[in-house]
Amino acid sequence: MSKLDMTAMYVMHHALRRELEHLAKITARLDDDPRRLLSTAVGWELFKTSLHLHHTAEDDALWPALRQTLAGRPDDLTLLEAMEAEHDAVDEVMESIDAALAAPGTELDCLGDLVDSLVTGLSGHLKHEEDQALPLIQRVATEQQWAHFGQVHGQRIGPEVSRLLPWLLEGATEEEVETMLAPLPARARVAYAAQWQPAYAALKRWDPA
Repeated sequence: MSKLDMTAMYVMHHALRRELEHLAKITARLDDDPRRLLSTAVGWELFKTSLHLHHTAEDDALWPALRQTLAGRPDDLTLLEAMEAEHDAVDEVMESIDAALAAPGTELDCLGDLVDSLVTGLSGHLKHEEDQALPLIQRVATEQQWAHFGQVHGQRIGPEVSRLLPWLLEGATEEEVETMLAPLPARARVAYAAQWQPAYAALKRWDPA
């Protein structure tokens, strides 16, 4: 079995970790109200959108296919269940953060504790996935299964590609950028260079609206 190209997975993980750092910095700021900053920041919306489509693509198109492949292997199936449970736990924290931002009078300590939980939970999940789930996928997934997951993931990014692709590729290496852009139609690659990336570069995504 040939080795699967997991560039997109690692690029997404890098982007999520990058944004977690921004979230932690915002809630630690003393020169402004973190509640106002976070509730109006474009960066929070981009982060939520990207994380949601990434995790739901895994839940809908990756883990179910692997579950069939791994039938009769309880330890591996337990790992897939852990991946889904960790997704659910992260979702709950994200929802709690949004609820806290929408509630008048939310204490700063409460918001800080929730963001700390998000940073810890999502960072732990990404490491768990990289340490155990991705090696398992590399061993057992077929090229067709992996391609299907990539297709579903791409379709879900589709409507937001002009915003999410530059977000995803911020800080990526030249090789990673080339790998990610290669499957796109020529017109999309031109649009990325001429329009999408410059517009994203000008966006102050973690400043208040």
